[in-house]
Amino acid sequence: MKYAFIIMPLFALALSGCGRDPGERALTGGGIGAGLGLVGGSLVGAPVEGALIGGAVGAGTGALTSPRQINLNN
Repeated sequence: MKYAFIIMPLFALALSGCGRDPGERALTGGGIGAGLGLVGGSLVGAPVEGALIGGAVGAGTGALTSPRQINLNN
């Protein structure tokens, strides 16, 4: 668990550029959100709830944005 604070942001950064259509962005956003929600939820004793909430928020954000709204210099 002590390495999660190092690994998860690197993982999120690696996946943040994935997805050109809403489905791909929803999938990668959901994965990133679930992973970060799991870490955040673990800190307060609710890892499953954190992963579910983070995944839902990440998937929603990915599905509702377009590549033009988020400039990742691609």
